[in-house]
Amino acid sequence: QVFGRMQKEGLQVTILSTCPVADYKTQESTLTLPSPFLKALKTKEFKEHICCPLLEQPNIVRDLPAAVLSYCQVWQIPAVLYQCYTDVIKLDTVTIEAFKPLLSCKTLKSLVKDVSESTKILKKLLTTNETHNNIYI
Repeated sequence: QVFGRMQKEGLQVTILSTCPVADYKTQESTLTLPSPFLKALKTKEFKEHICCPLLEQPNIVRDLPAAVLSYCQVWQIPAVLYQCYTDVIKLDTVTIEAFKPLLSCKTLKSLVKDVSESTKILKKLLTTNETHNNIYI
């Protein structure tokens, strides 16, 4: 429904997603992998440089990120999915920091004024969010 209301000409989509490192398929033990880490998938039309290695087979992406990327592939919209594999359940600053290299990519560079301040801002956002998630008994 979101794409139905957008002009597709000149559109480029970037999808950020996280999932458990246990979902990552590899010959080596996932215990030796540096967690969190990024992998990417892109549509045929996405011609820009990607900021991390491509996701290898037989790994799959599911749910909303997969649906958005599939839609973009079918409608020939340039799109890239950056999948962060992490060993934590709840989003934390370490996991968010894994996305930091993407701030130097051409598509996301214009969204950030000062990358050096990003860590401080992220910590503030997560600290504020944590106070709202507490249950008091």
